[in-house]
Amino acid sequence: MTAWSATQAQTAAAPAGEGLEEIVVTAQRRSENLQDVPISITAVRGERLEAAMAAGMDVRGLSGRVPSLIVESSYGRTFPRFYIRGLGNTDFDYNASQPVSLVYDDVVLENPVLKGFPVFDLDRVEVLRGPQGTLFGRNTTAGIVKFDSVKPGADTNGYAKLSYGRFNNVNAQGAVGTRLGDKAAVRISALYQRQDGYVDNVLPGGTTKDRFEGYEEFAARAQLLLQPVDTLDVLLTGQVRTLDGTARLFRANVFTRGQEGLNGNFVRDRVSVDGKNDQSVNSWNLSGRLTWDLGAVRLVSVTAYWEGDSTSVGDVDGGFGASFLPPALTGPGYIPFTAETRDTVPKLKQFTQEVRLESKGDGPLSYQGGVFYFDETLRIVSENYSTLGDPNNAAGGVNIIVSQRQASKAWGLFGSLTYKLTEDFSVTGGLRYNNDKRDYGVVRSRDTQFPNFLQNPLGTVNRNVSADNVTWDLSAQYKASEDVNLYAKVAKGFRAPSIQGRILFPPATATPLESGVTVGRSETIMSYEAGVKTTFLDGRGRFNLSGFLYDLKNAQLTAVGGGVNANRLINAKNVRGYGLEADFEIKPVPELLLTAGISYNHTEIRSPGLTTAACGAVRVDSFPNVSLCTILDPVVVPAAPFSPAIVNINGNSLPQSPRWIANWTARYGVPVGDGELYAYTDWAYRSKINFFLYDSVEFQDKHMLEGGLRIGYKTDRFDVAGFVRNITNDSSAVGGIDFNNLTGFVNEPRVWGIEAGIRF
Repeated sequence: MTAWSATQAQTAAAPAGEGLEEIVVTAQRRSENLQDVPISITAVRGERLEAAMAAGMDVRGLSGRVPSLIVESSYGRTFPRFYIRGLGNTDFDYNASQPVSLVYDDVVLENPVLKGFPVFDLDRVEVLRGPQGTLFGRNTTAGIVKFDSVKPGADTNGYAKLSYGRFNNVNAQGAVGTRLGDKAAVRISALYQRQDGYVDNVLPGGTTKDRFEGYEEFAARAQLLLQPVDTLDVLLTGQVRTLDGTARLFRANVFTRGQEGLNGNFVRDRVSVDGKNDQSVNSWNLSGRLTWDLGAVRLVSVTAYWEGDSTSVGDVDGGFGASFLPPALTGPGYIPFTAETRDTVPKLKQFTQEVRLESKGDGPLSYQGGVFYFDETLRIVSENYSTLGDPNNAAGGVNIIVSQRQASKAWGLFGSLTYKLTEDFSVTGGLRYNNDKRDYGVVRSRDTQFPNFLQNPLGTVNRNVSADNVTWDLSAQYKASEDVNLYAKVAKGFRAPSIQGRILFPPATATPLESGVTVGRSETIMSYEAGVKTTFLDGRGRFNLSGFLYDLKNAQLTAVGGGVNANRLINAKNVRGYGLEADFEIKPVPELLLTAGISYNHTEIRSPGLTTAACGAVRVDSFPNVSLCTILDPVVVPAAPFSPAIVNINGNSLPQSPRWIANWTARYGVPVGDGELYAYTDWAYRSKINFFLYDSVEFQDKHMLEGGLRIGYKTDRFDVAGFVRNITNDSSAVGGIDFNNLTGFVNEPRVWGIEAGIRF
């Protein structure tokens, strides 16, 4: 199938009827029925995807809407961090390595500046769970979130929709595609979103200074599909994104010592902070995909170039009123010292090239193989500010500057083949050679305004890491009946070494600057999975179930906080994970569609003697020191003045790794006139999560349940509806900052609005 014919198949609407629509995915680099793919995979599309992205929601809207998937961010609408089966990375630095890859139209996006690209005009989102290192990108020990946009096709088609909601929220998007003669087609897509700030910044005395959580964002995509000859397709794509708004809003002392969950002082629409807060992101790309039919095989080449820049500044201490001695407990409570940080990416460039050959025959053997190349250049500037208790000086002056540079190169050779031993039984094997290198340098300096703020030596540190590895997978699939597929899979994954040098506050050791730069050695994972995919009720129902077990060796973990605004990479000897995932879909009558998904994930750090700093929120006015959080792990080194305790984390679960994730939807439509009146509701639940590697009573959240409702009327062309997101106005903490008080950040509030759309 050429790109031209694949596009027509992709965008064609499935015929209406009593049965469920077939879900076509490309999880194995070829178009297949999801029920025939021997991978634990969930596809999100149509109304389900639109509901998750309603009211201008960014990619975090997918969190909990798929079994085993969590998405969170301490930056707001940029820098999403993905977790699959409990595996992710809480690191908030811009050079952080993530075990979950994001693949956008066959291009891997590694840096968080790029991963936050908006979701619009998509055919579907695929979440592939477990190592996918044979066919996709790099560093995919946990899995892949895969976005596939709607492509130019043979017919003229498109859509436009506009919504308006609470907080003056505007979401406008649309697309149009058409043929340009017999040899070309084009599709243009665009998105505009904005929202007013709804959180008042009320300093002591009740003066409103600023409003937070507002933004304005624009993104566009242009695609040109050329077919100069019948055997050659060339798809050219250009994309652009701009975002201006406020950064993630941190809330000081939103937790209370000895208590779980948000405290009674939490008010969603009010804060009292004295630091700066703003954010901007710009990115653009050009890419080309060539598909050449060579008879028995097909040659595919995907070339992509991305550039981006970003800056984000936030009040890390989360409030106003730094007080070194009691009883000066003003504003949001006790804050030992003030700190605001700005992280800027002045330069980001990413180039990727993939070339592969794919077999085309219908015989028992199918195969593909190719080469992949990745090249990234990244610069990061981190600045620390301090108001030093002066609310009239919001900047306070830069007192520490850290500049990082990183050049990453990787290449790989890969191949995969599937052989049908019988009509009902097939085996698939894949192999990949990975080679990865990073050159890194960091320098820390300080402004003359505060020359003695830190007594630690200053200087430059350089690091170079490299590794190569062979990853593989082997799966077997058996078609037990027309409606039942069984499969089993074993896979080895690999994540290259990574470097962390956020040395704004390096530890006070003999060589403090060097010890502030940490290296995470390469990790490998062995994953075992088995499952069943079924269709029942004459095609009106689907039920897919999988179970898995993995061992992550030399696991790269990020120790965040612990008394300093820094990250530290550590390696755990082993992380064991196991669990199950299920997807269910049924259409008992033509008017009603029900879906549900659930996952159970158990993760455990197995590394005797592994320690980390815990609870940087330490009272400095009392002796002996009194920690503001309640540590539940064994204490190896008790807290000293101005220093957190060192605790053993062996046996702990991973951060941002809930045991249970569940989602469910229901849609009911009644024919009225030329269309239907419909109601659609969707819900997502996750159980308790910890925010850090160590366990404490405070830095966690018990559970979160968010639901949405949409009621409207639609025809073949028009759709008018009212909607509500987070209908119960659930208030849950989604992350914390372990720095100098009990700071956290929370989920999005209830939003409602109206939407009108047209398709043609």
